[in-house]
Amino acid sequence: MDQENNPQPNNNQMVTPWEAHSNSEDKTKGIDYKQVISQFGCSEYSEKFTTAIEELSGEKAHRYFRRGIVFAHRDFDKFLEKVRNKQPIYLYTGRGPSSHSMHLGHTVPFLLCRYFQKAFKMPLVIQITDDEKFLWKNMKIEESIKLGKENIKDIIAFGFDPELTYIFSNTEKSYLFQKNILKIDKSISLREAMKVFGFTPESNIGQVEFPSKQIAPCFPSSFSFLKKDAFVLVPAGLDQDPYFRLARDKCRALKEQKPASIYVSLLPDLRGINMKMSASDSNSSIYLTDTPKQISKKINKYAFSGGRETLEEHKIHGGDTEVDVAYQYLRYFFESDEELSILKEGYEKGEVSTGEMKKKCIEVVCEFVKEYQERRNLITDEFVEKFTNEIRNVYE
Repeated sequence: MDQENNPQPNNNQMVTPWEAHSNSEDKTKGIDYKQVISQFGCSEYSEKFTTAIEELSGEKAHRYFRRGIVFAHRDFDKFLEKVRNKQPIYLYTGRGPSSHSMHLGHTVPFLLCRYFQKAFKMPLVIQITDDEKFLWKNMKIEESIKLGKENIKDIIAFGFDPELTYIFSNTEKSYLFQKNILKIDKSISLREAMKVFGFTPESNIGQVEFPSKQIAPCFPSSFSFLKKDAFVLVPAGLDQDPYFRLARDKCRALKEQKPASIYVSLLPDLRGINMKMSASDSNSSIYLTDTPKQISKKINKYAFSGGRETLEEHKIHGGDTEVDVAYQYLRYFFESDEELSILKEGYEKGEVSTGEMKKKCIEVVCEFVKEYQERRNLITDEFVEKFTNEIRNVYE
């Protein structure tokens, strides 16, 4: 097995496709991403990549690159070289439908994909794993499929190009996709799957086979409209890395190229940076269906503060932006680097209060959600068909 696919255990935190949190009740102890980079064997993101993105695209890099939210990668340098040489490339991301609404944390990889698609005119495949929640959660398959169909509309609302974007579900997969799943199934031993994903004798066989389905879109031969030598980039949360480590490990046997990936830090829970935002708790998440009143209430009431116990102490000693959830959300959703820097400096000096930081956060998040909802309301079933039809030419 590849060295990169044999990560060392870490007792201080849990980062898997199903859990991501520090093993601490202390809400100021977030996930140590440098430890995760070392544990998973990926590479730290370099600012030289941001410069290269701007040179190749002719436009400003996305704020996630400018602010270190993209913090790790595998072969991103090779992807940029493919762009430079005008070789065929594509993007791959996905969504596991688990609730009637996506939350802010779900938006991060989609916003990156939208940026790449616009910057480099890239084809994009989006996998809806409507079987995943059925296999892992107490959910009927019909409900999971229904949620998946609604999530397709949610995803389209981010503003993807229908000519370049193909969205498909695992329950309605194509022949080519199924053929690659079988090849991947055969290449992975049960012992290997148990080691990489933590499966146990109690895991159902559907769960054991599921990784092959998430690996298959890493290979262009899974899709009829992609060139067979197309090179894939996968923007994802680092909790999804086990799938792509295994994909890279198996590509030689499958006669495919290794997928490249970039990893984003996980948007924290409202109540503290020690865990990622989760759809299972409405008080810890901001949903894309929330009203301005709901967003305001959640941030004011639940967002963990990096400020001092009293306003006087805060003015003297300043606050901690590293643990302040309102500031962290601004890092993800506020576009102005200059204004963000002023807020950060002011908060740390005690010149900006927790209330003022939360007020700005509410303003920015409400505007983001409002604009999203306006686009979402325009999505029709007819428009969805433009994204779900595999018959397309993405290289015209």
